Amino acid sequence: MVKLSGWPRDIFAYKLWLDITALIAGLVFTLAFAPFNQAYLALLALTLLFLSWLDLSPLRAFWRGYLFGLGSFGLGVSWVYVSMHDYGGAHPLVAGLLTALFVAFWALFPAIAAFLSVTLIRRAAFIIGFPSLWLGVEYVRGTFILNGFPWLQLAYSQLETPLAGYVPVVGAYGAGYLLALSAAILLTAIIDKHLRQRMLAIFAIIWLLGASLQSIAWTRAIAEPISVAMVQGSVTQDQKWRPENRLKTLQFYRSMTEAHLSSALVIWPETAIPAYLSDVYESFLLPISQLAQQKGTDLVISVPAHGQAPNEKYNAVITLGKTSGMYRKSHLLPFGEYMPWQPFSGYLLGLMNIRLGMFTPGDIEQPLLQAAGYSFATSICYEDAFAGAAIRAMPEAAFLVNVTNDGWFGNTIEPHQHLQIARMRAIETGRFMLRSTNTGVTAIIAPDGRIISQAPLFQPTVLAGWFTPMSGMTPYAKLGDKPVMGLILLILGVAVRVKRYQVSAG
Repeated sequence: MVKLSGWPRDIFAYKLWLDITALIAGLVFTLAFAPFNQAYLALLALTLLFLSWLDLSPLRAFWRGYLFGLGSFGLGVSWVYVSMHDYGGAHPLVAGLLTALFVAFWALFPAIAAFLSVTLIRRAAFIIGFPSLWLGVEYVRGTFILNGFPWLQLAYSQLETPLAGYVPVVGAYGAGYLLALSAAILLTAIIDKHLRQRMLAIFAIIWLLGASLQSIAWTRAIAEPISVAMVQGSVTQDQKWRPENRLKTLQFYRSMTEAHLSSALVIWPETAIPAYLSDVYESFLLPISQLAQQKGTDLVISVPAHGQAPNEKYNAVITLGKTSGMYRKSHLLPFGEYMPWQPFSGYLLGLMNIRLGMFTPGDIEQPLLQAAGYSFATSICYEDAFAGAAIRAMPEAAFLVNVTNDGWFGNTIEPHQHLQIARMRAIETGRFMLRSTNTGVTAIIAPDGRIISQAPLFQPTVLAGWFTPMSGMTPYAKLGDKPVMGLILLILGVAVRVKRYQVSAG
């Protein structure tokens, strides 16, 4: 158990109050992310959370970590209800129950971090132990559990702060660790007046160094700016696949594309075509492709495609015009594009009349698509939440393209959170990100994460602008997450050794 020294114990006599503090800290934590964008609240929330873990038993710490998780995920992923009720067709009670279960499951991870922290780490090492365990659990959640769920990771809240300067060097997990470390340092400065000046000096060094790193250009332009037009159809999910709407949707995308064939590149969002490739290629896509080729324009189009084997189908992106190719989505969305925990999950959703797609994953290693004369890294939907796919495409990829359909989540906070995640990939790779969405937020993102331009939500429109092909490698693109996570694991080992030493010495 971590013991708090130097403060009167009666300050913490009201344990229920501190339980409530942990829950409130979780809610405050979510306000650091888009669309609220109160970045420094993440630092405050973690400081309060770490404070609430001191002088606790492991089970009590688990409870407070769980309350924090209920607050953060309860607000932060509330959009799950909209996808299941408004567009999945689930009864309000069923959608509410499933949303509650979803939140309750992910809330376990802050609880696990809390339990391990007070079990393994003593007072003398909490300043390095708590952040290490937090990021270790966050890495497991974002990488391995249910194909990875990296939502509400620490670093995504810091794109407007000096800590963003570390992202091209150590990636999202490294920058997140520095935020958690900053919270532990700040807490130490608050509770230990003898270390206060030293802790504040270290805190200042971390943040000032991050600010100075933001002035470094890790990659360079290799050509003049290229024109791009991204078509946002704004077809709501409940209307998208209705047969009576297909012709209208196809005519919209065709007319908007023909009106912007002066652009070097035209991009459509995820599954913009409500039909399989084989059904529309000859009659619809081939004439557009021939016209684009005459104008010297490349098209990047997302469309579901059948494979060679029976029941083999892909969520795909194709290029047409001067070059042609296909990318098949490899990182599928659980419960959306494939069903884990079969046969139970399929049976349960069948009872609730929720029908979801069942896609085949594409290969991890696929040839890069080319458009406007350059290779680019492709991601579909939430694939852009995983840095590995983008950095595997480096240094050959000159820019990034993400096509997505956040129409499943309506007018909630999810499209804004997803845009924030896409900005992280641009910073990590030092590349422009061209993000084409069905209902929003369609945007052009600069290599430093700035939003150059974006389209309004839920409006049929075309976002036209310019991007620059880039070359070079950021340190993070060269090394990936392994060195950072290895260092965090080493730091955790040191913190645990302090625990063992103190136990044996006692």
